[in-house]
Amino acid sequence: MRFYIGRMTSTYIKTKHEWDGMTEDKSNSEGLMERQTTGEDRVRMIARQLSEPRTANWIASEAGWSHEPTKRVLERLVDDGVLHRDDSGTHTTYYPDYRRQTMQEAMRLRDSGHTVEELTDRLADMKAEIRDWEDEFGVESPNQLRGTLAEESLDADEEDRRREIAREWEHLQRRIKIVGFAIREWDFLAPTTEPAEASS
Repeated sequence: MRFYIGRMTSTYIKTKHEWDGMTEDKSNSEGLMERQTTGEDRVRMIARQLSEPRTANWIASEAGWSHEPTKRVLERLVDDGVLHRDDSGTHTTYYPDYRRQTMQEAMRLRDSGHTVEELTDRLADMKAEIRDWEDEFGVESPNQLRGTLAEESLDADEEDRRREIAREWEHLQRRIKIVGFAIREWDFLAPTTEPAEASS
């Protein structure tokens, strides 16, 4: 079953049984996204999903848009409090307010109509998929997987597949944290319109 848990681009979390069709589904969805959204829309979506600080050039590349308009959108998001800007390194980077982002996404999960048992099952599926990648490639992180691209025996298709898995791995790591938070705080995140239990 395809199980939506609130990713802003509506990409579903896939279990290991769905992996075979992932590359084609992903390319189709990305093409659809590019046709149906503006450059600014794509920058905003990517910026809100960042799992680590990234430069404007990196975000522009992911969004398929040019650098200057991307930077203008990022600066507006900083002004609006959606992103933070870090000028302390060699290059300026941007990243979301992770506390605010986690709370908002956990609330969306709580309001999605799924049960805590369904989310718990999905959490187990995501962790199992990461364990499968660890076993398949003999690595412990997405960056270690990217390091295997230096192997001369890999063809272009396998390189692309490993890059895609590394990106998906990072996404799953973040989703695991958010889903875990939603499960732990299930009662606290309940909509305020729900009737309170009568005190005895």
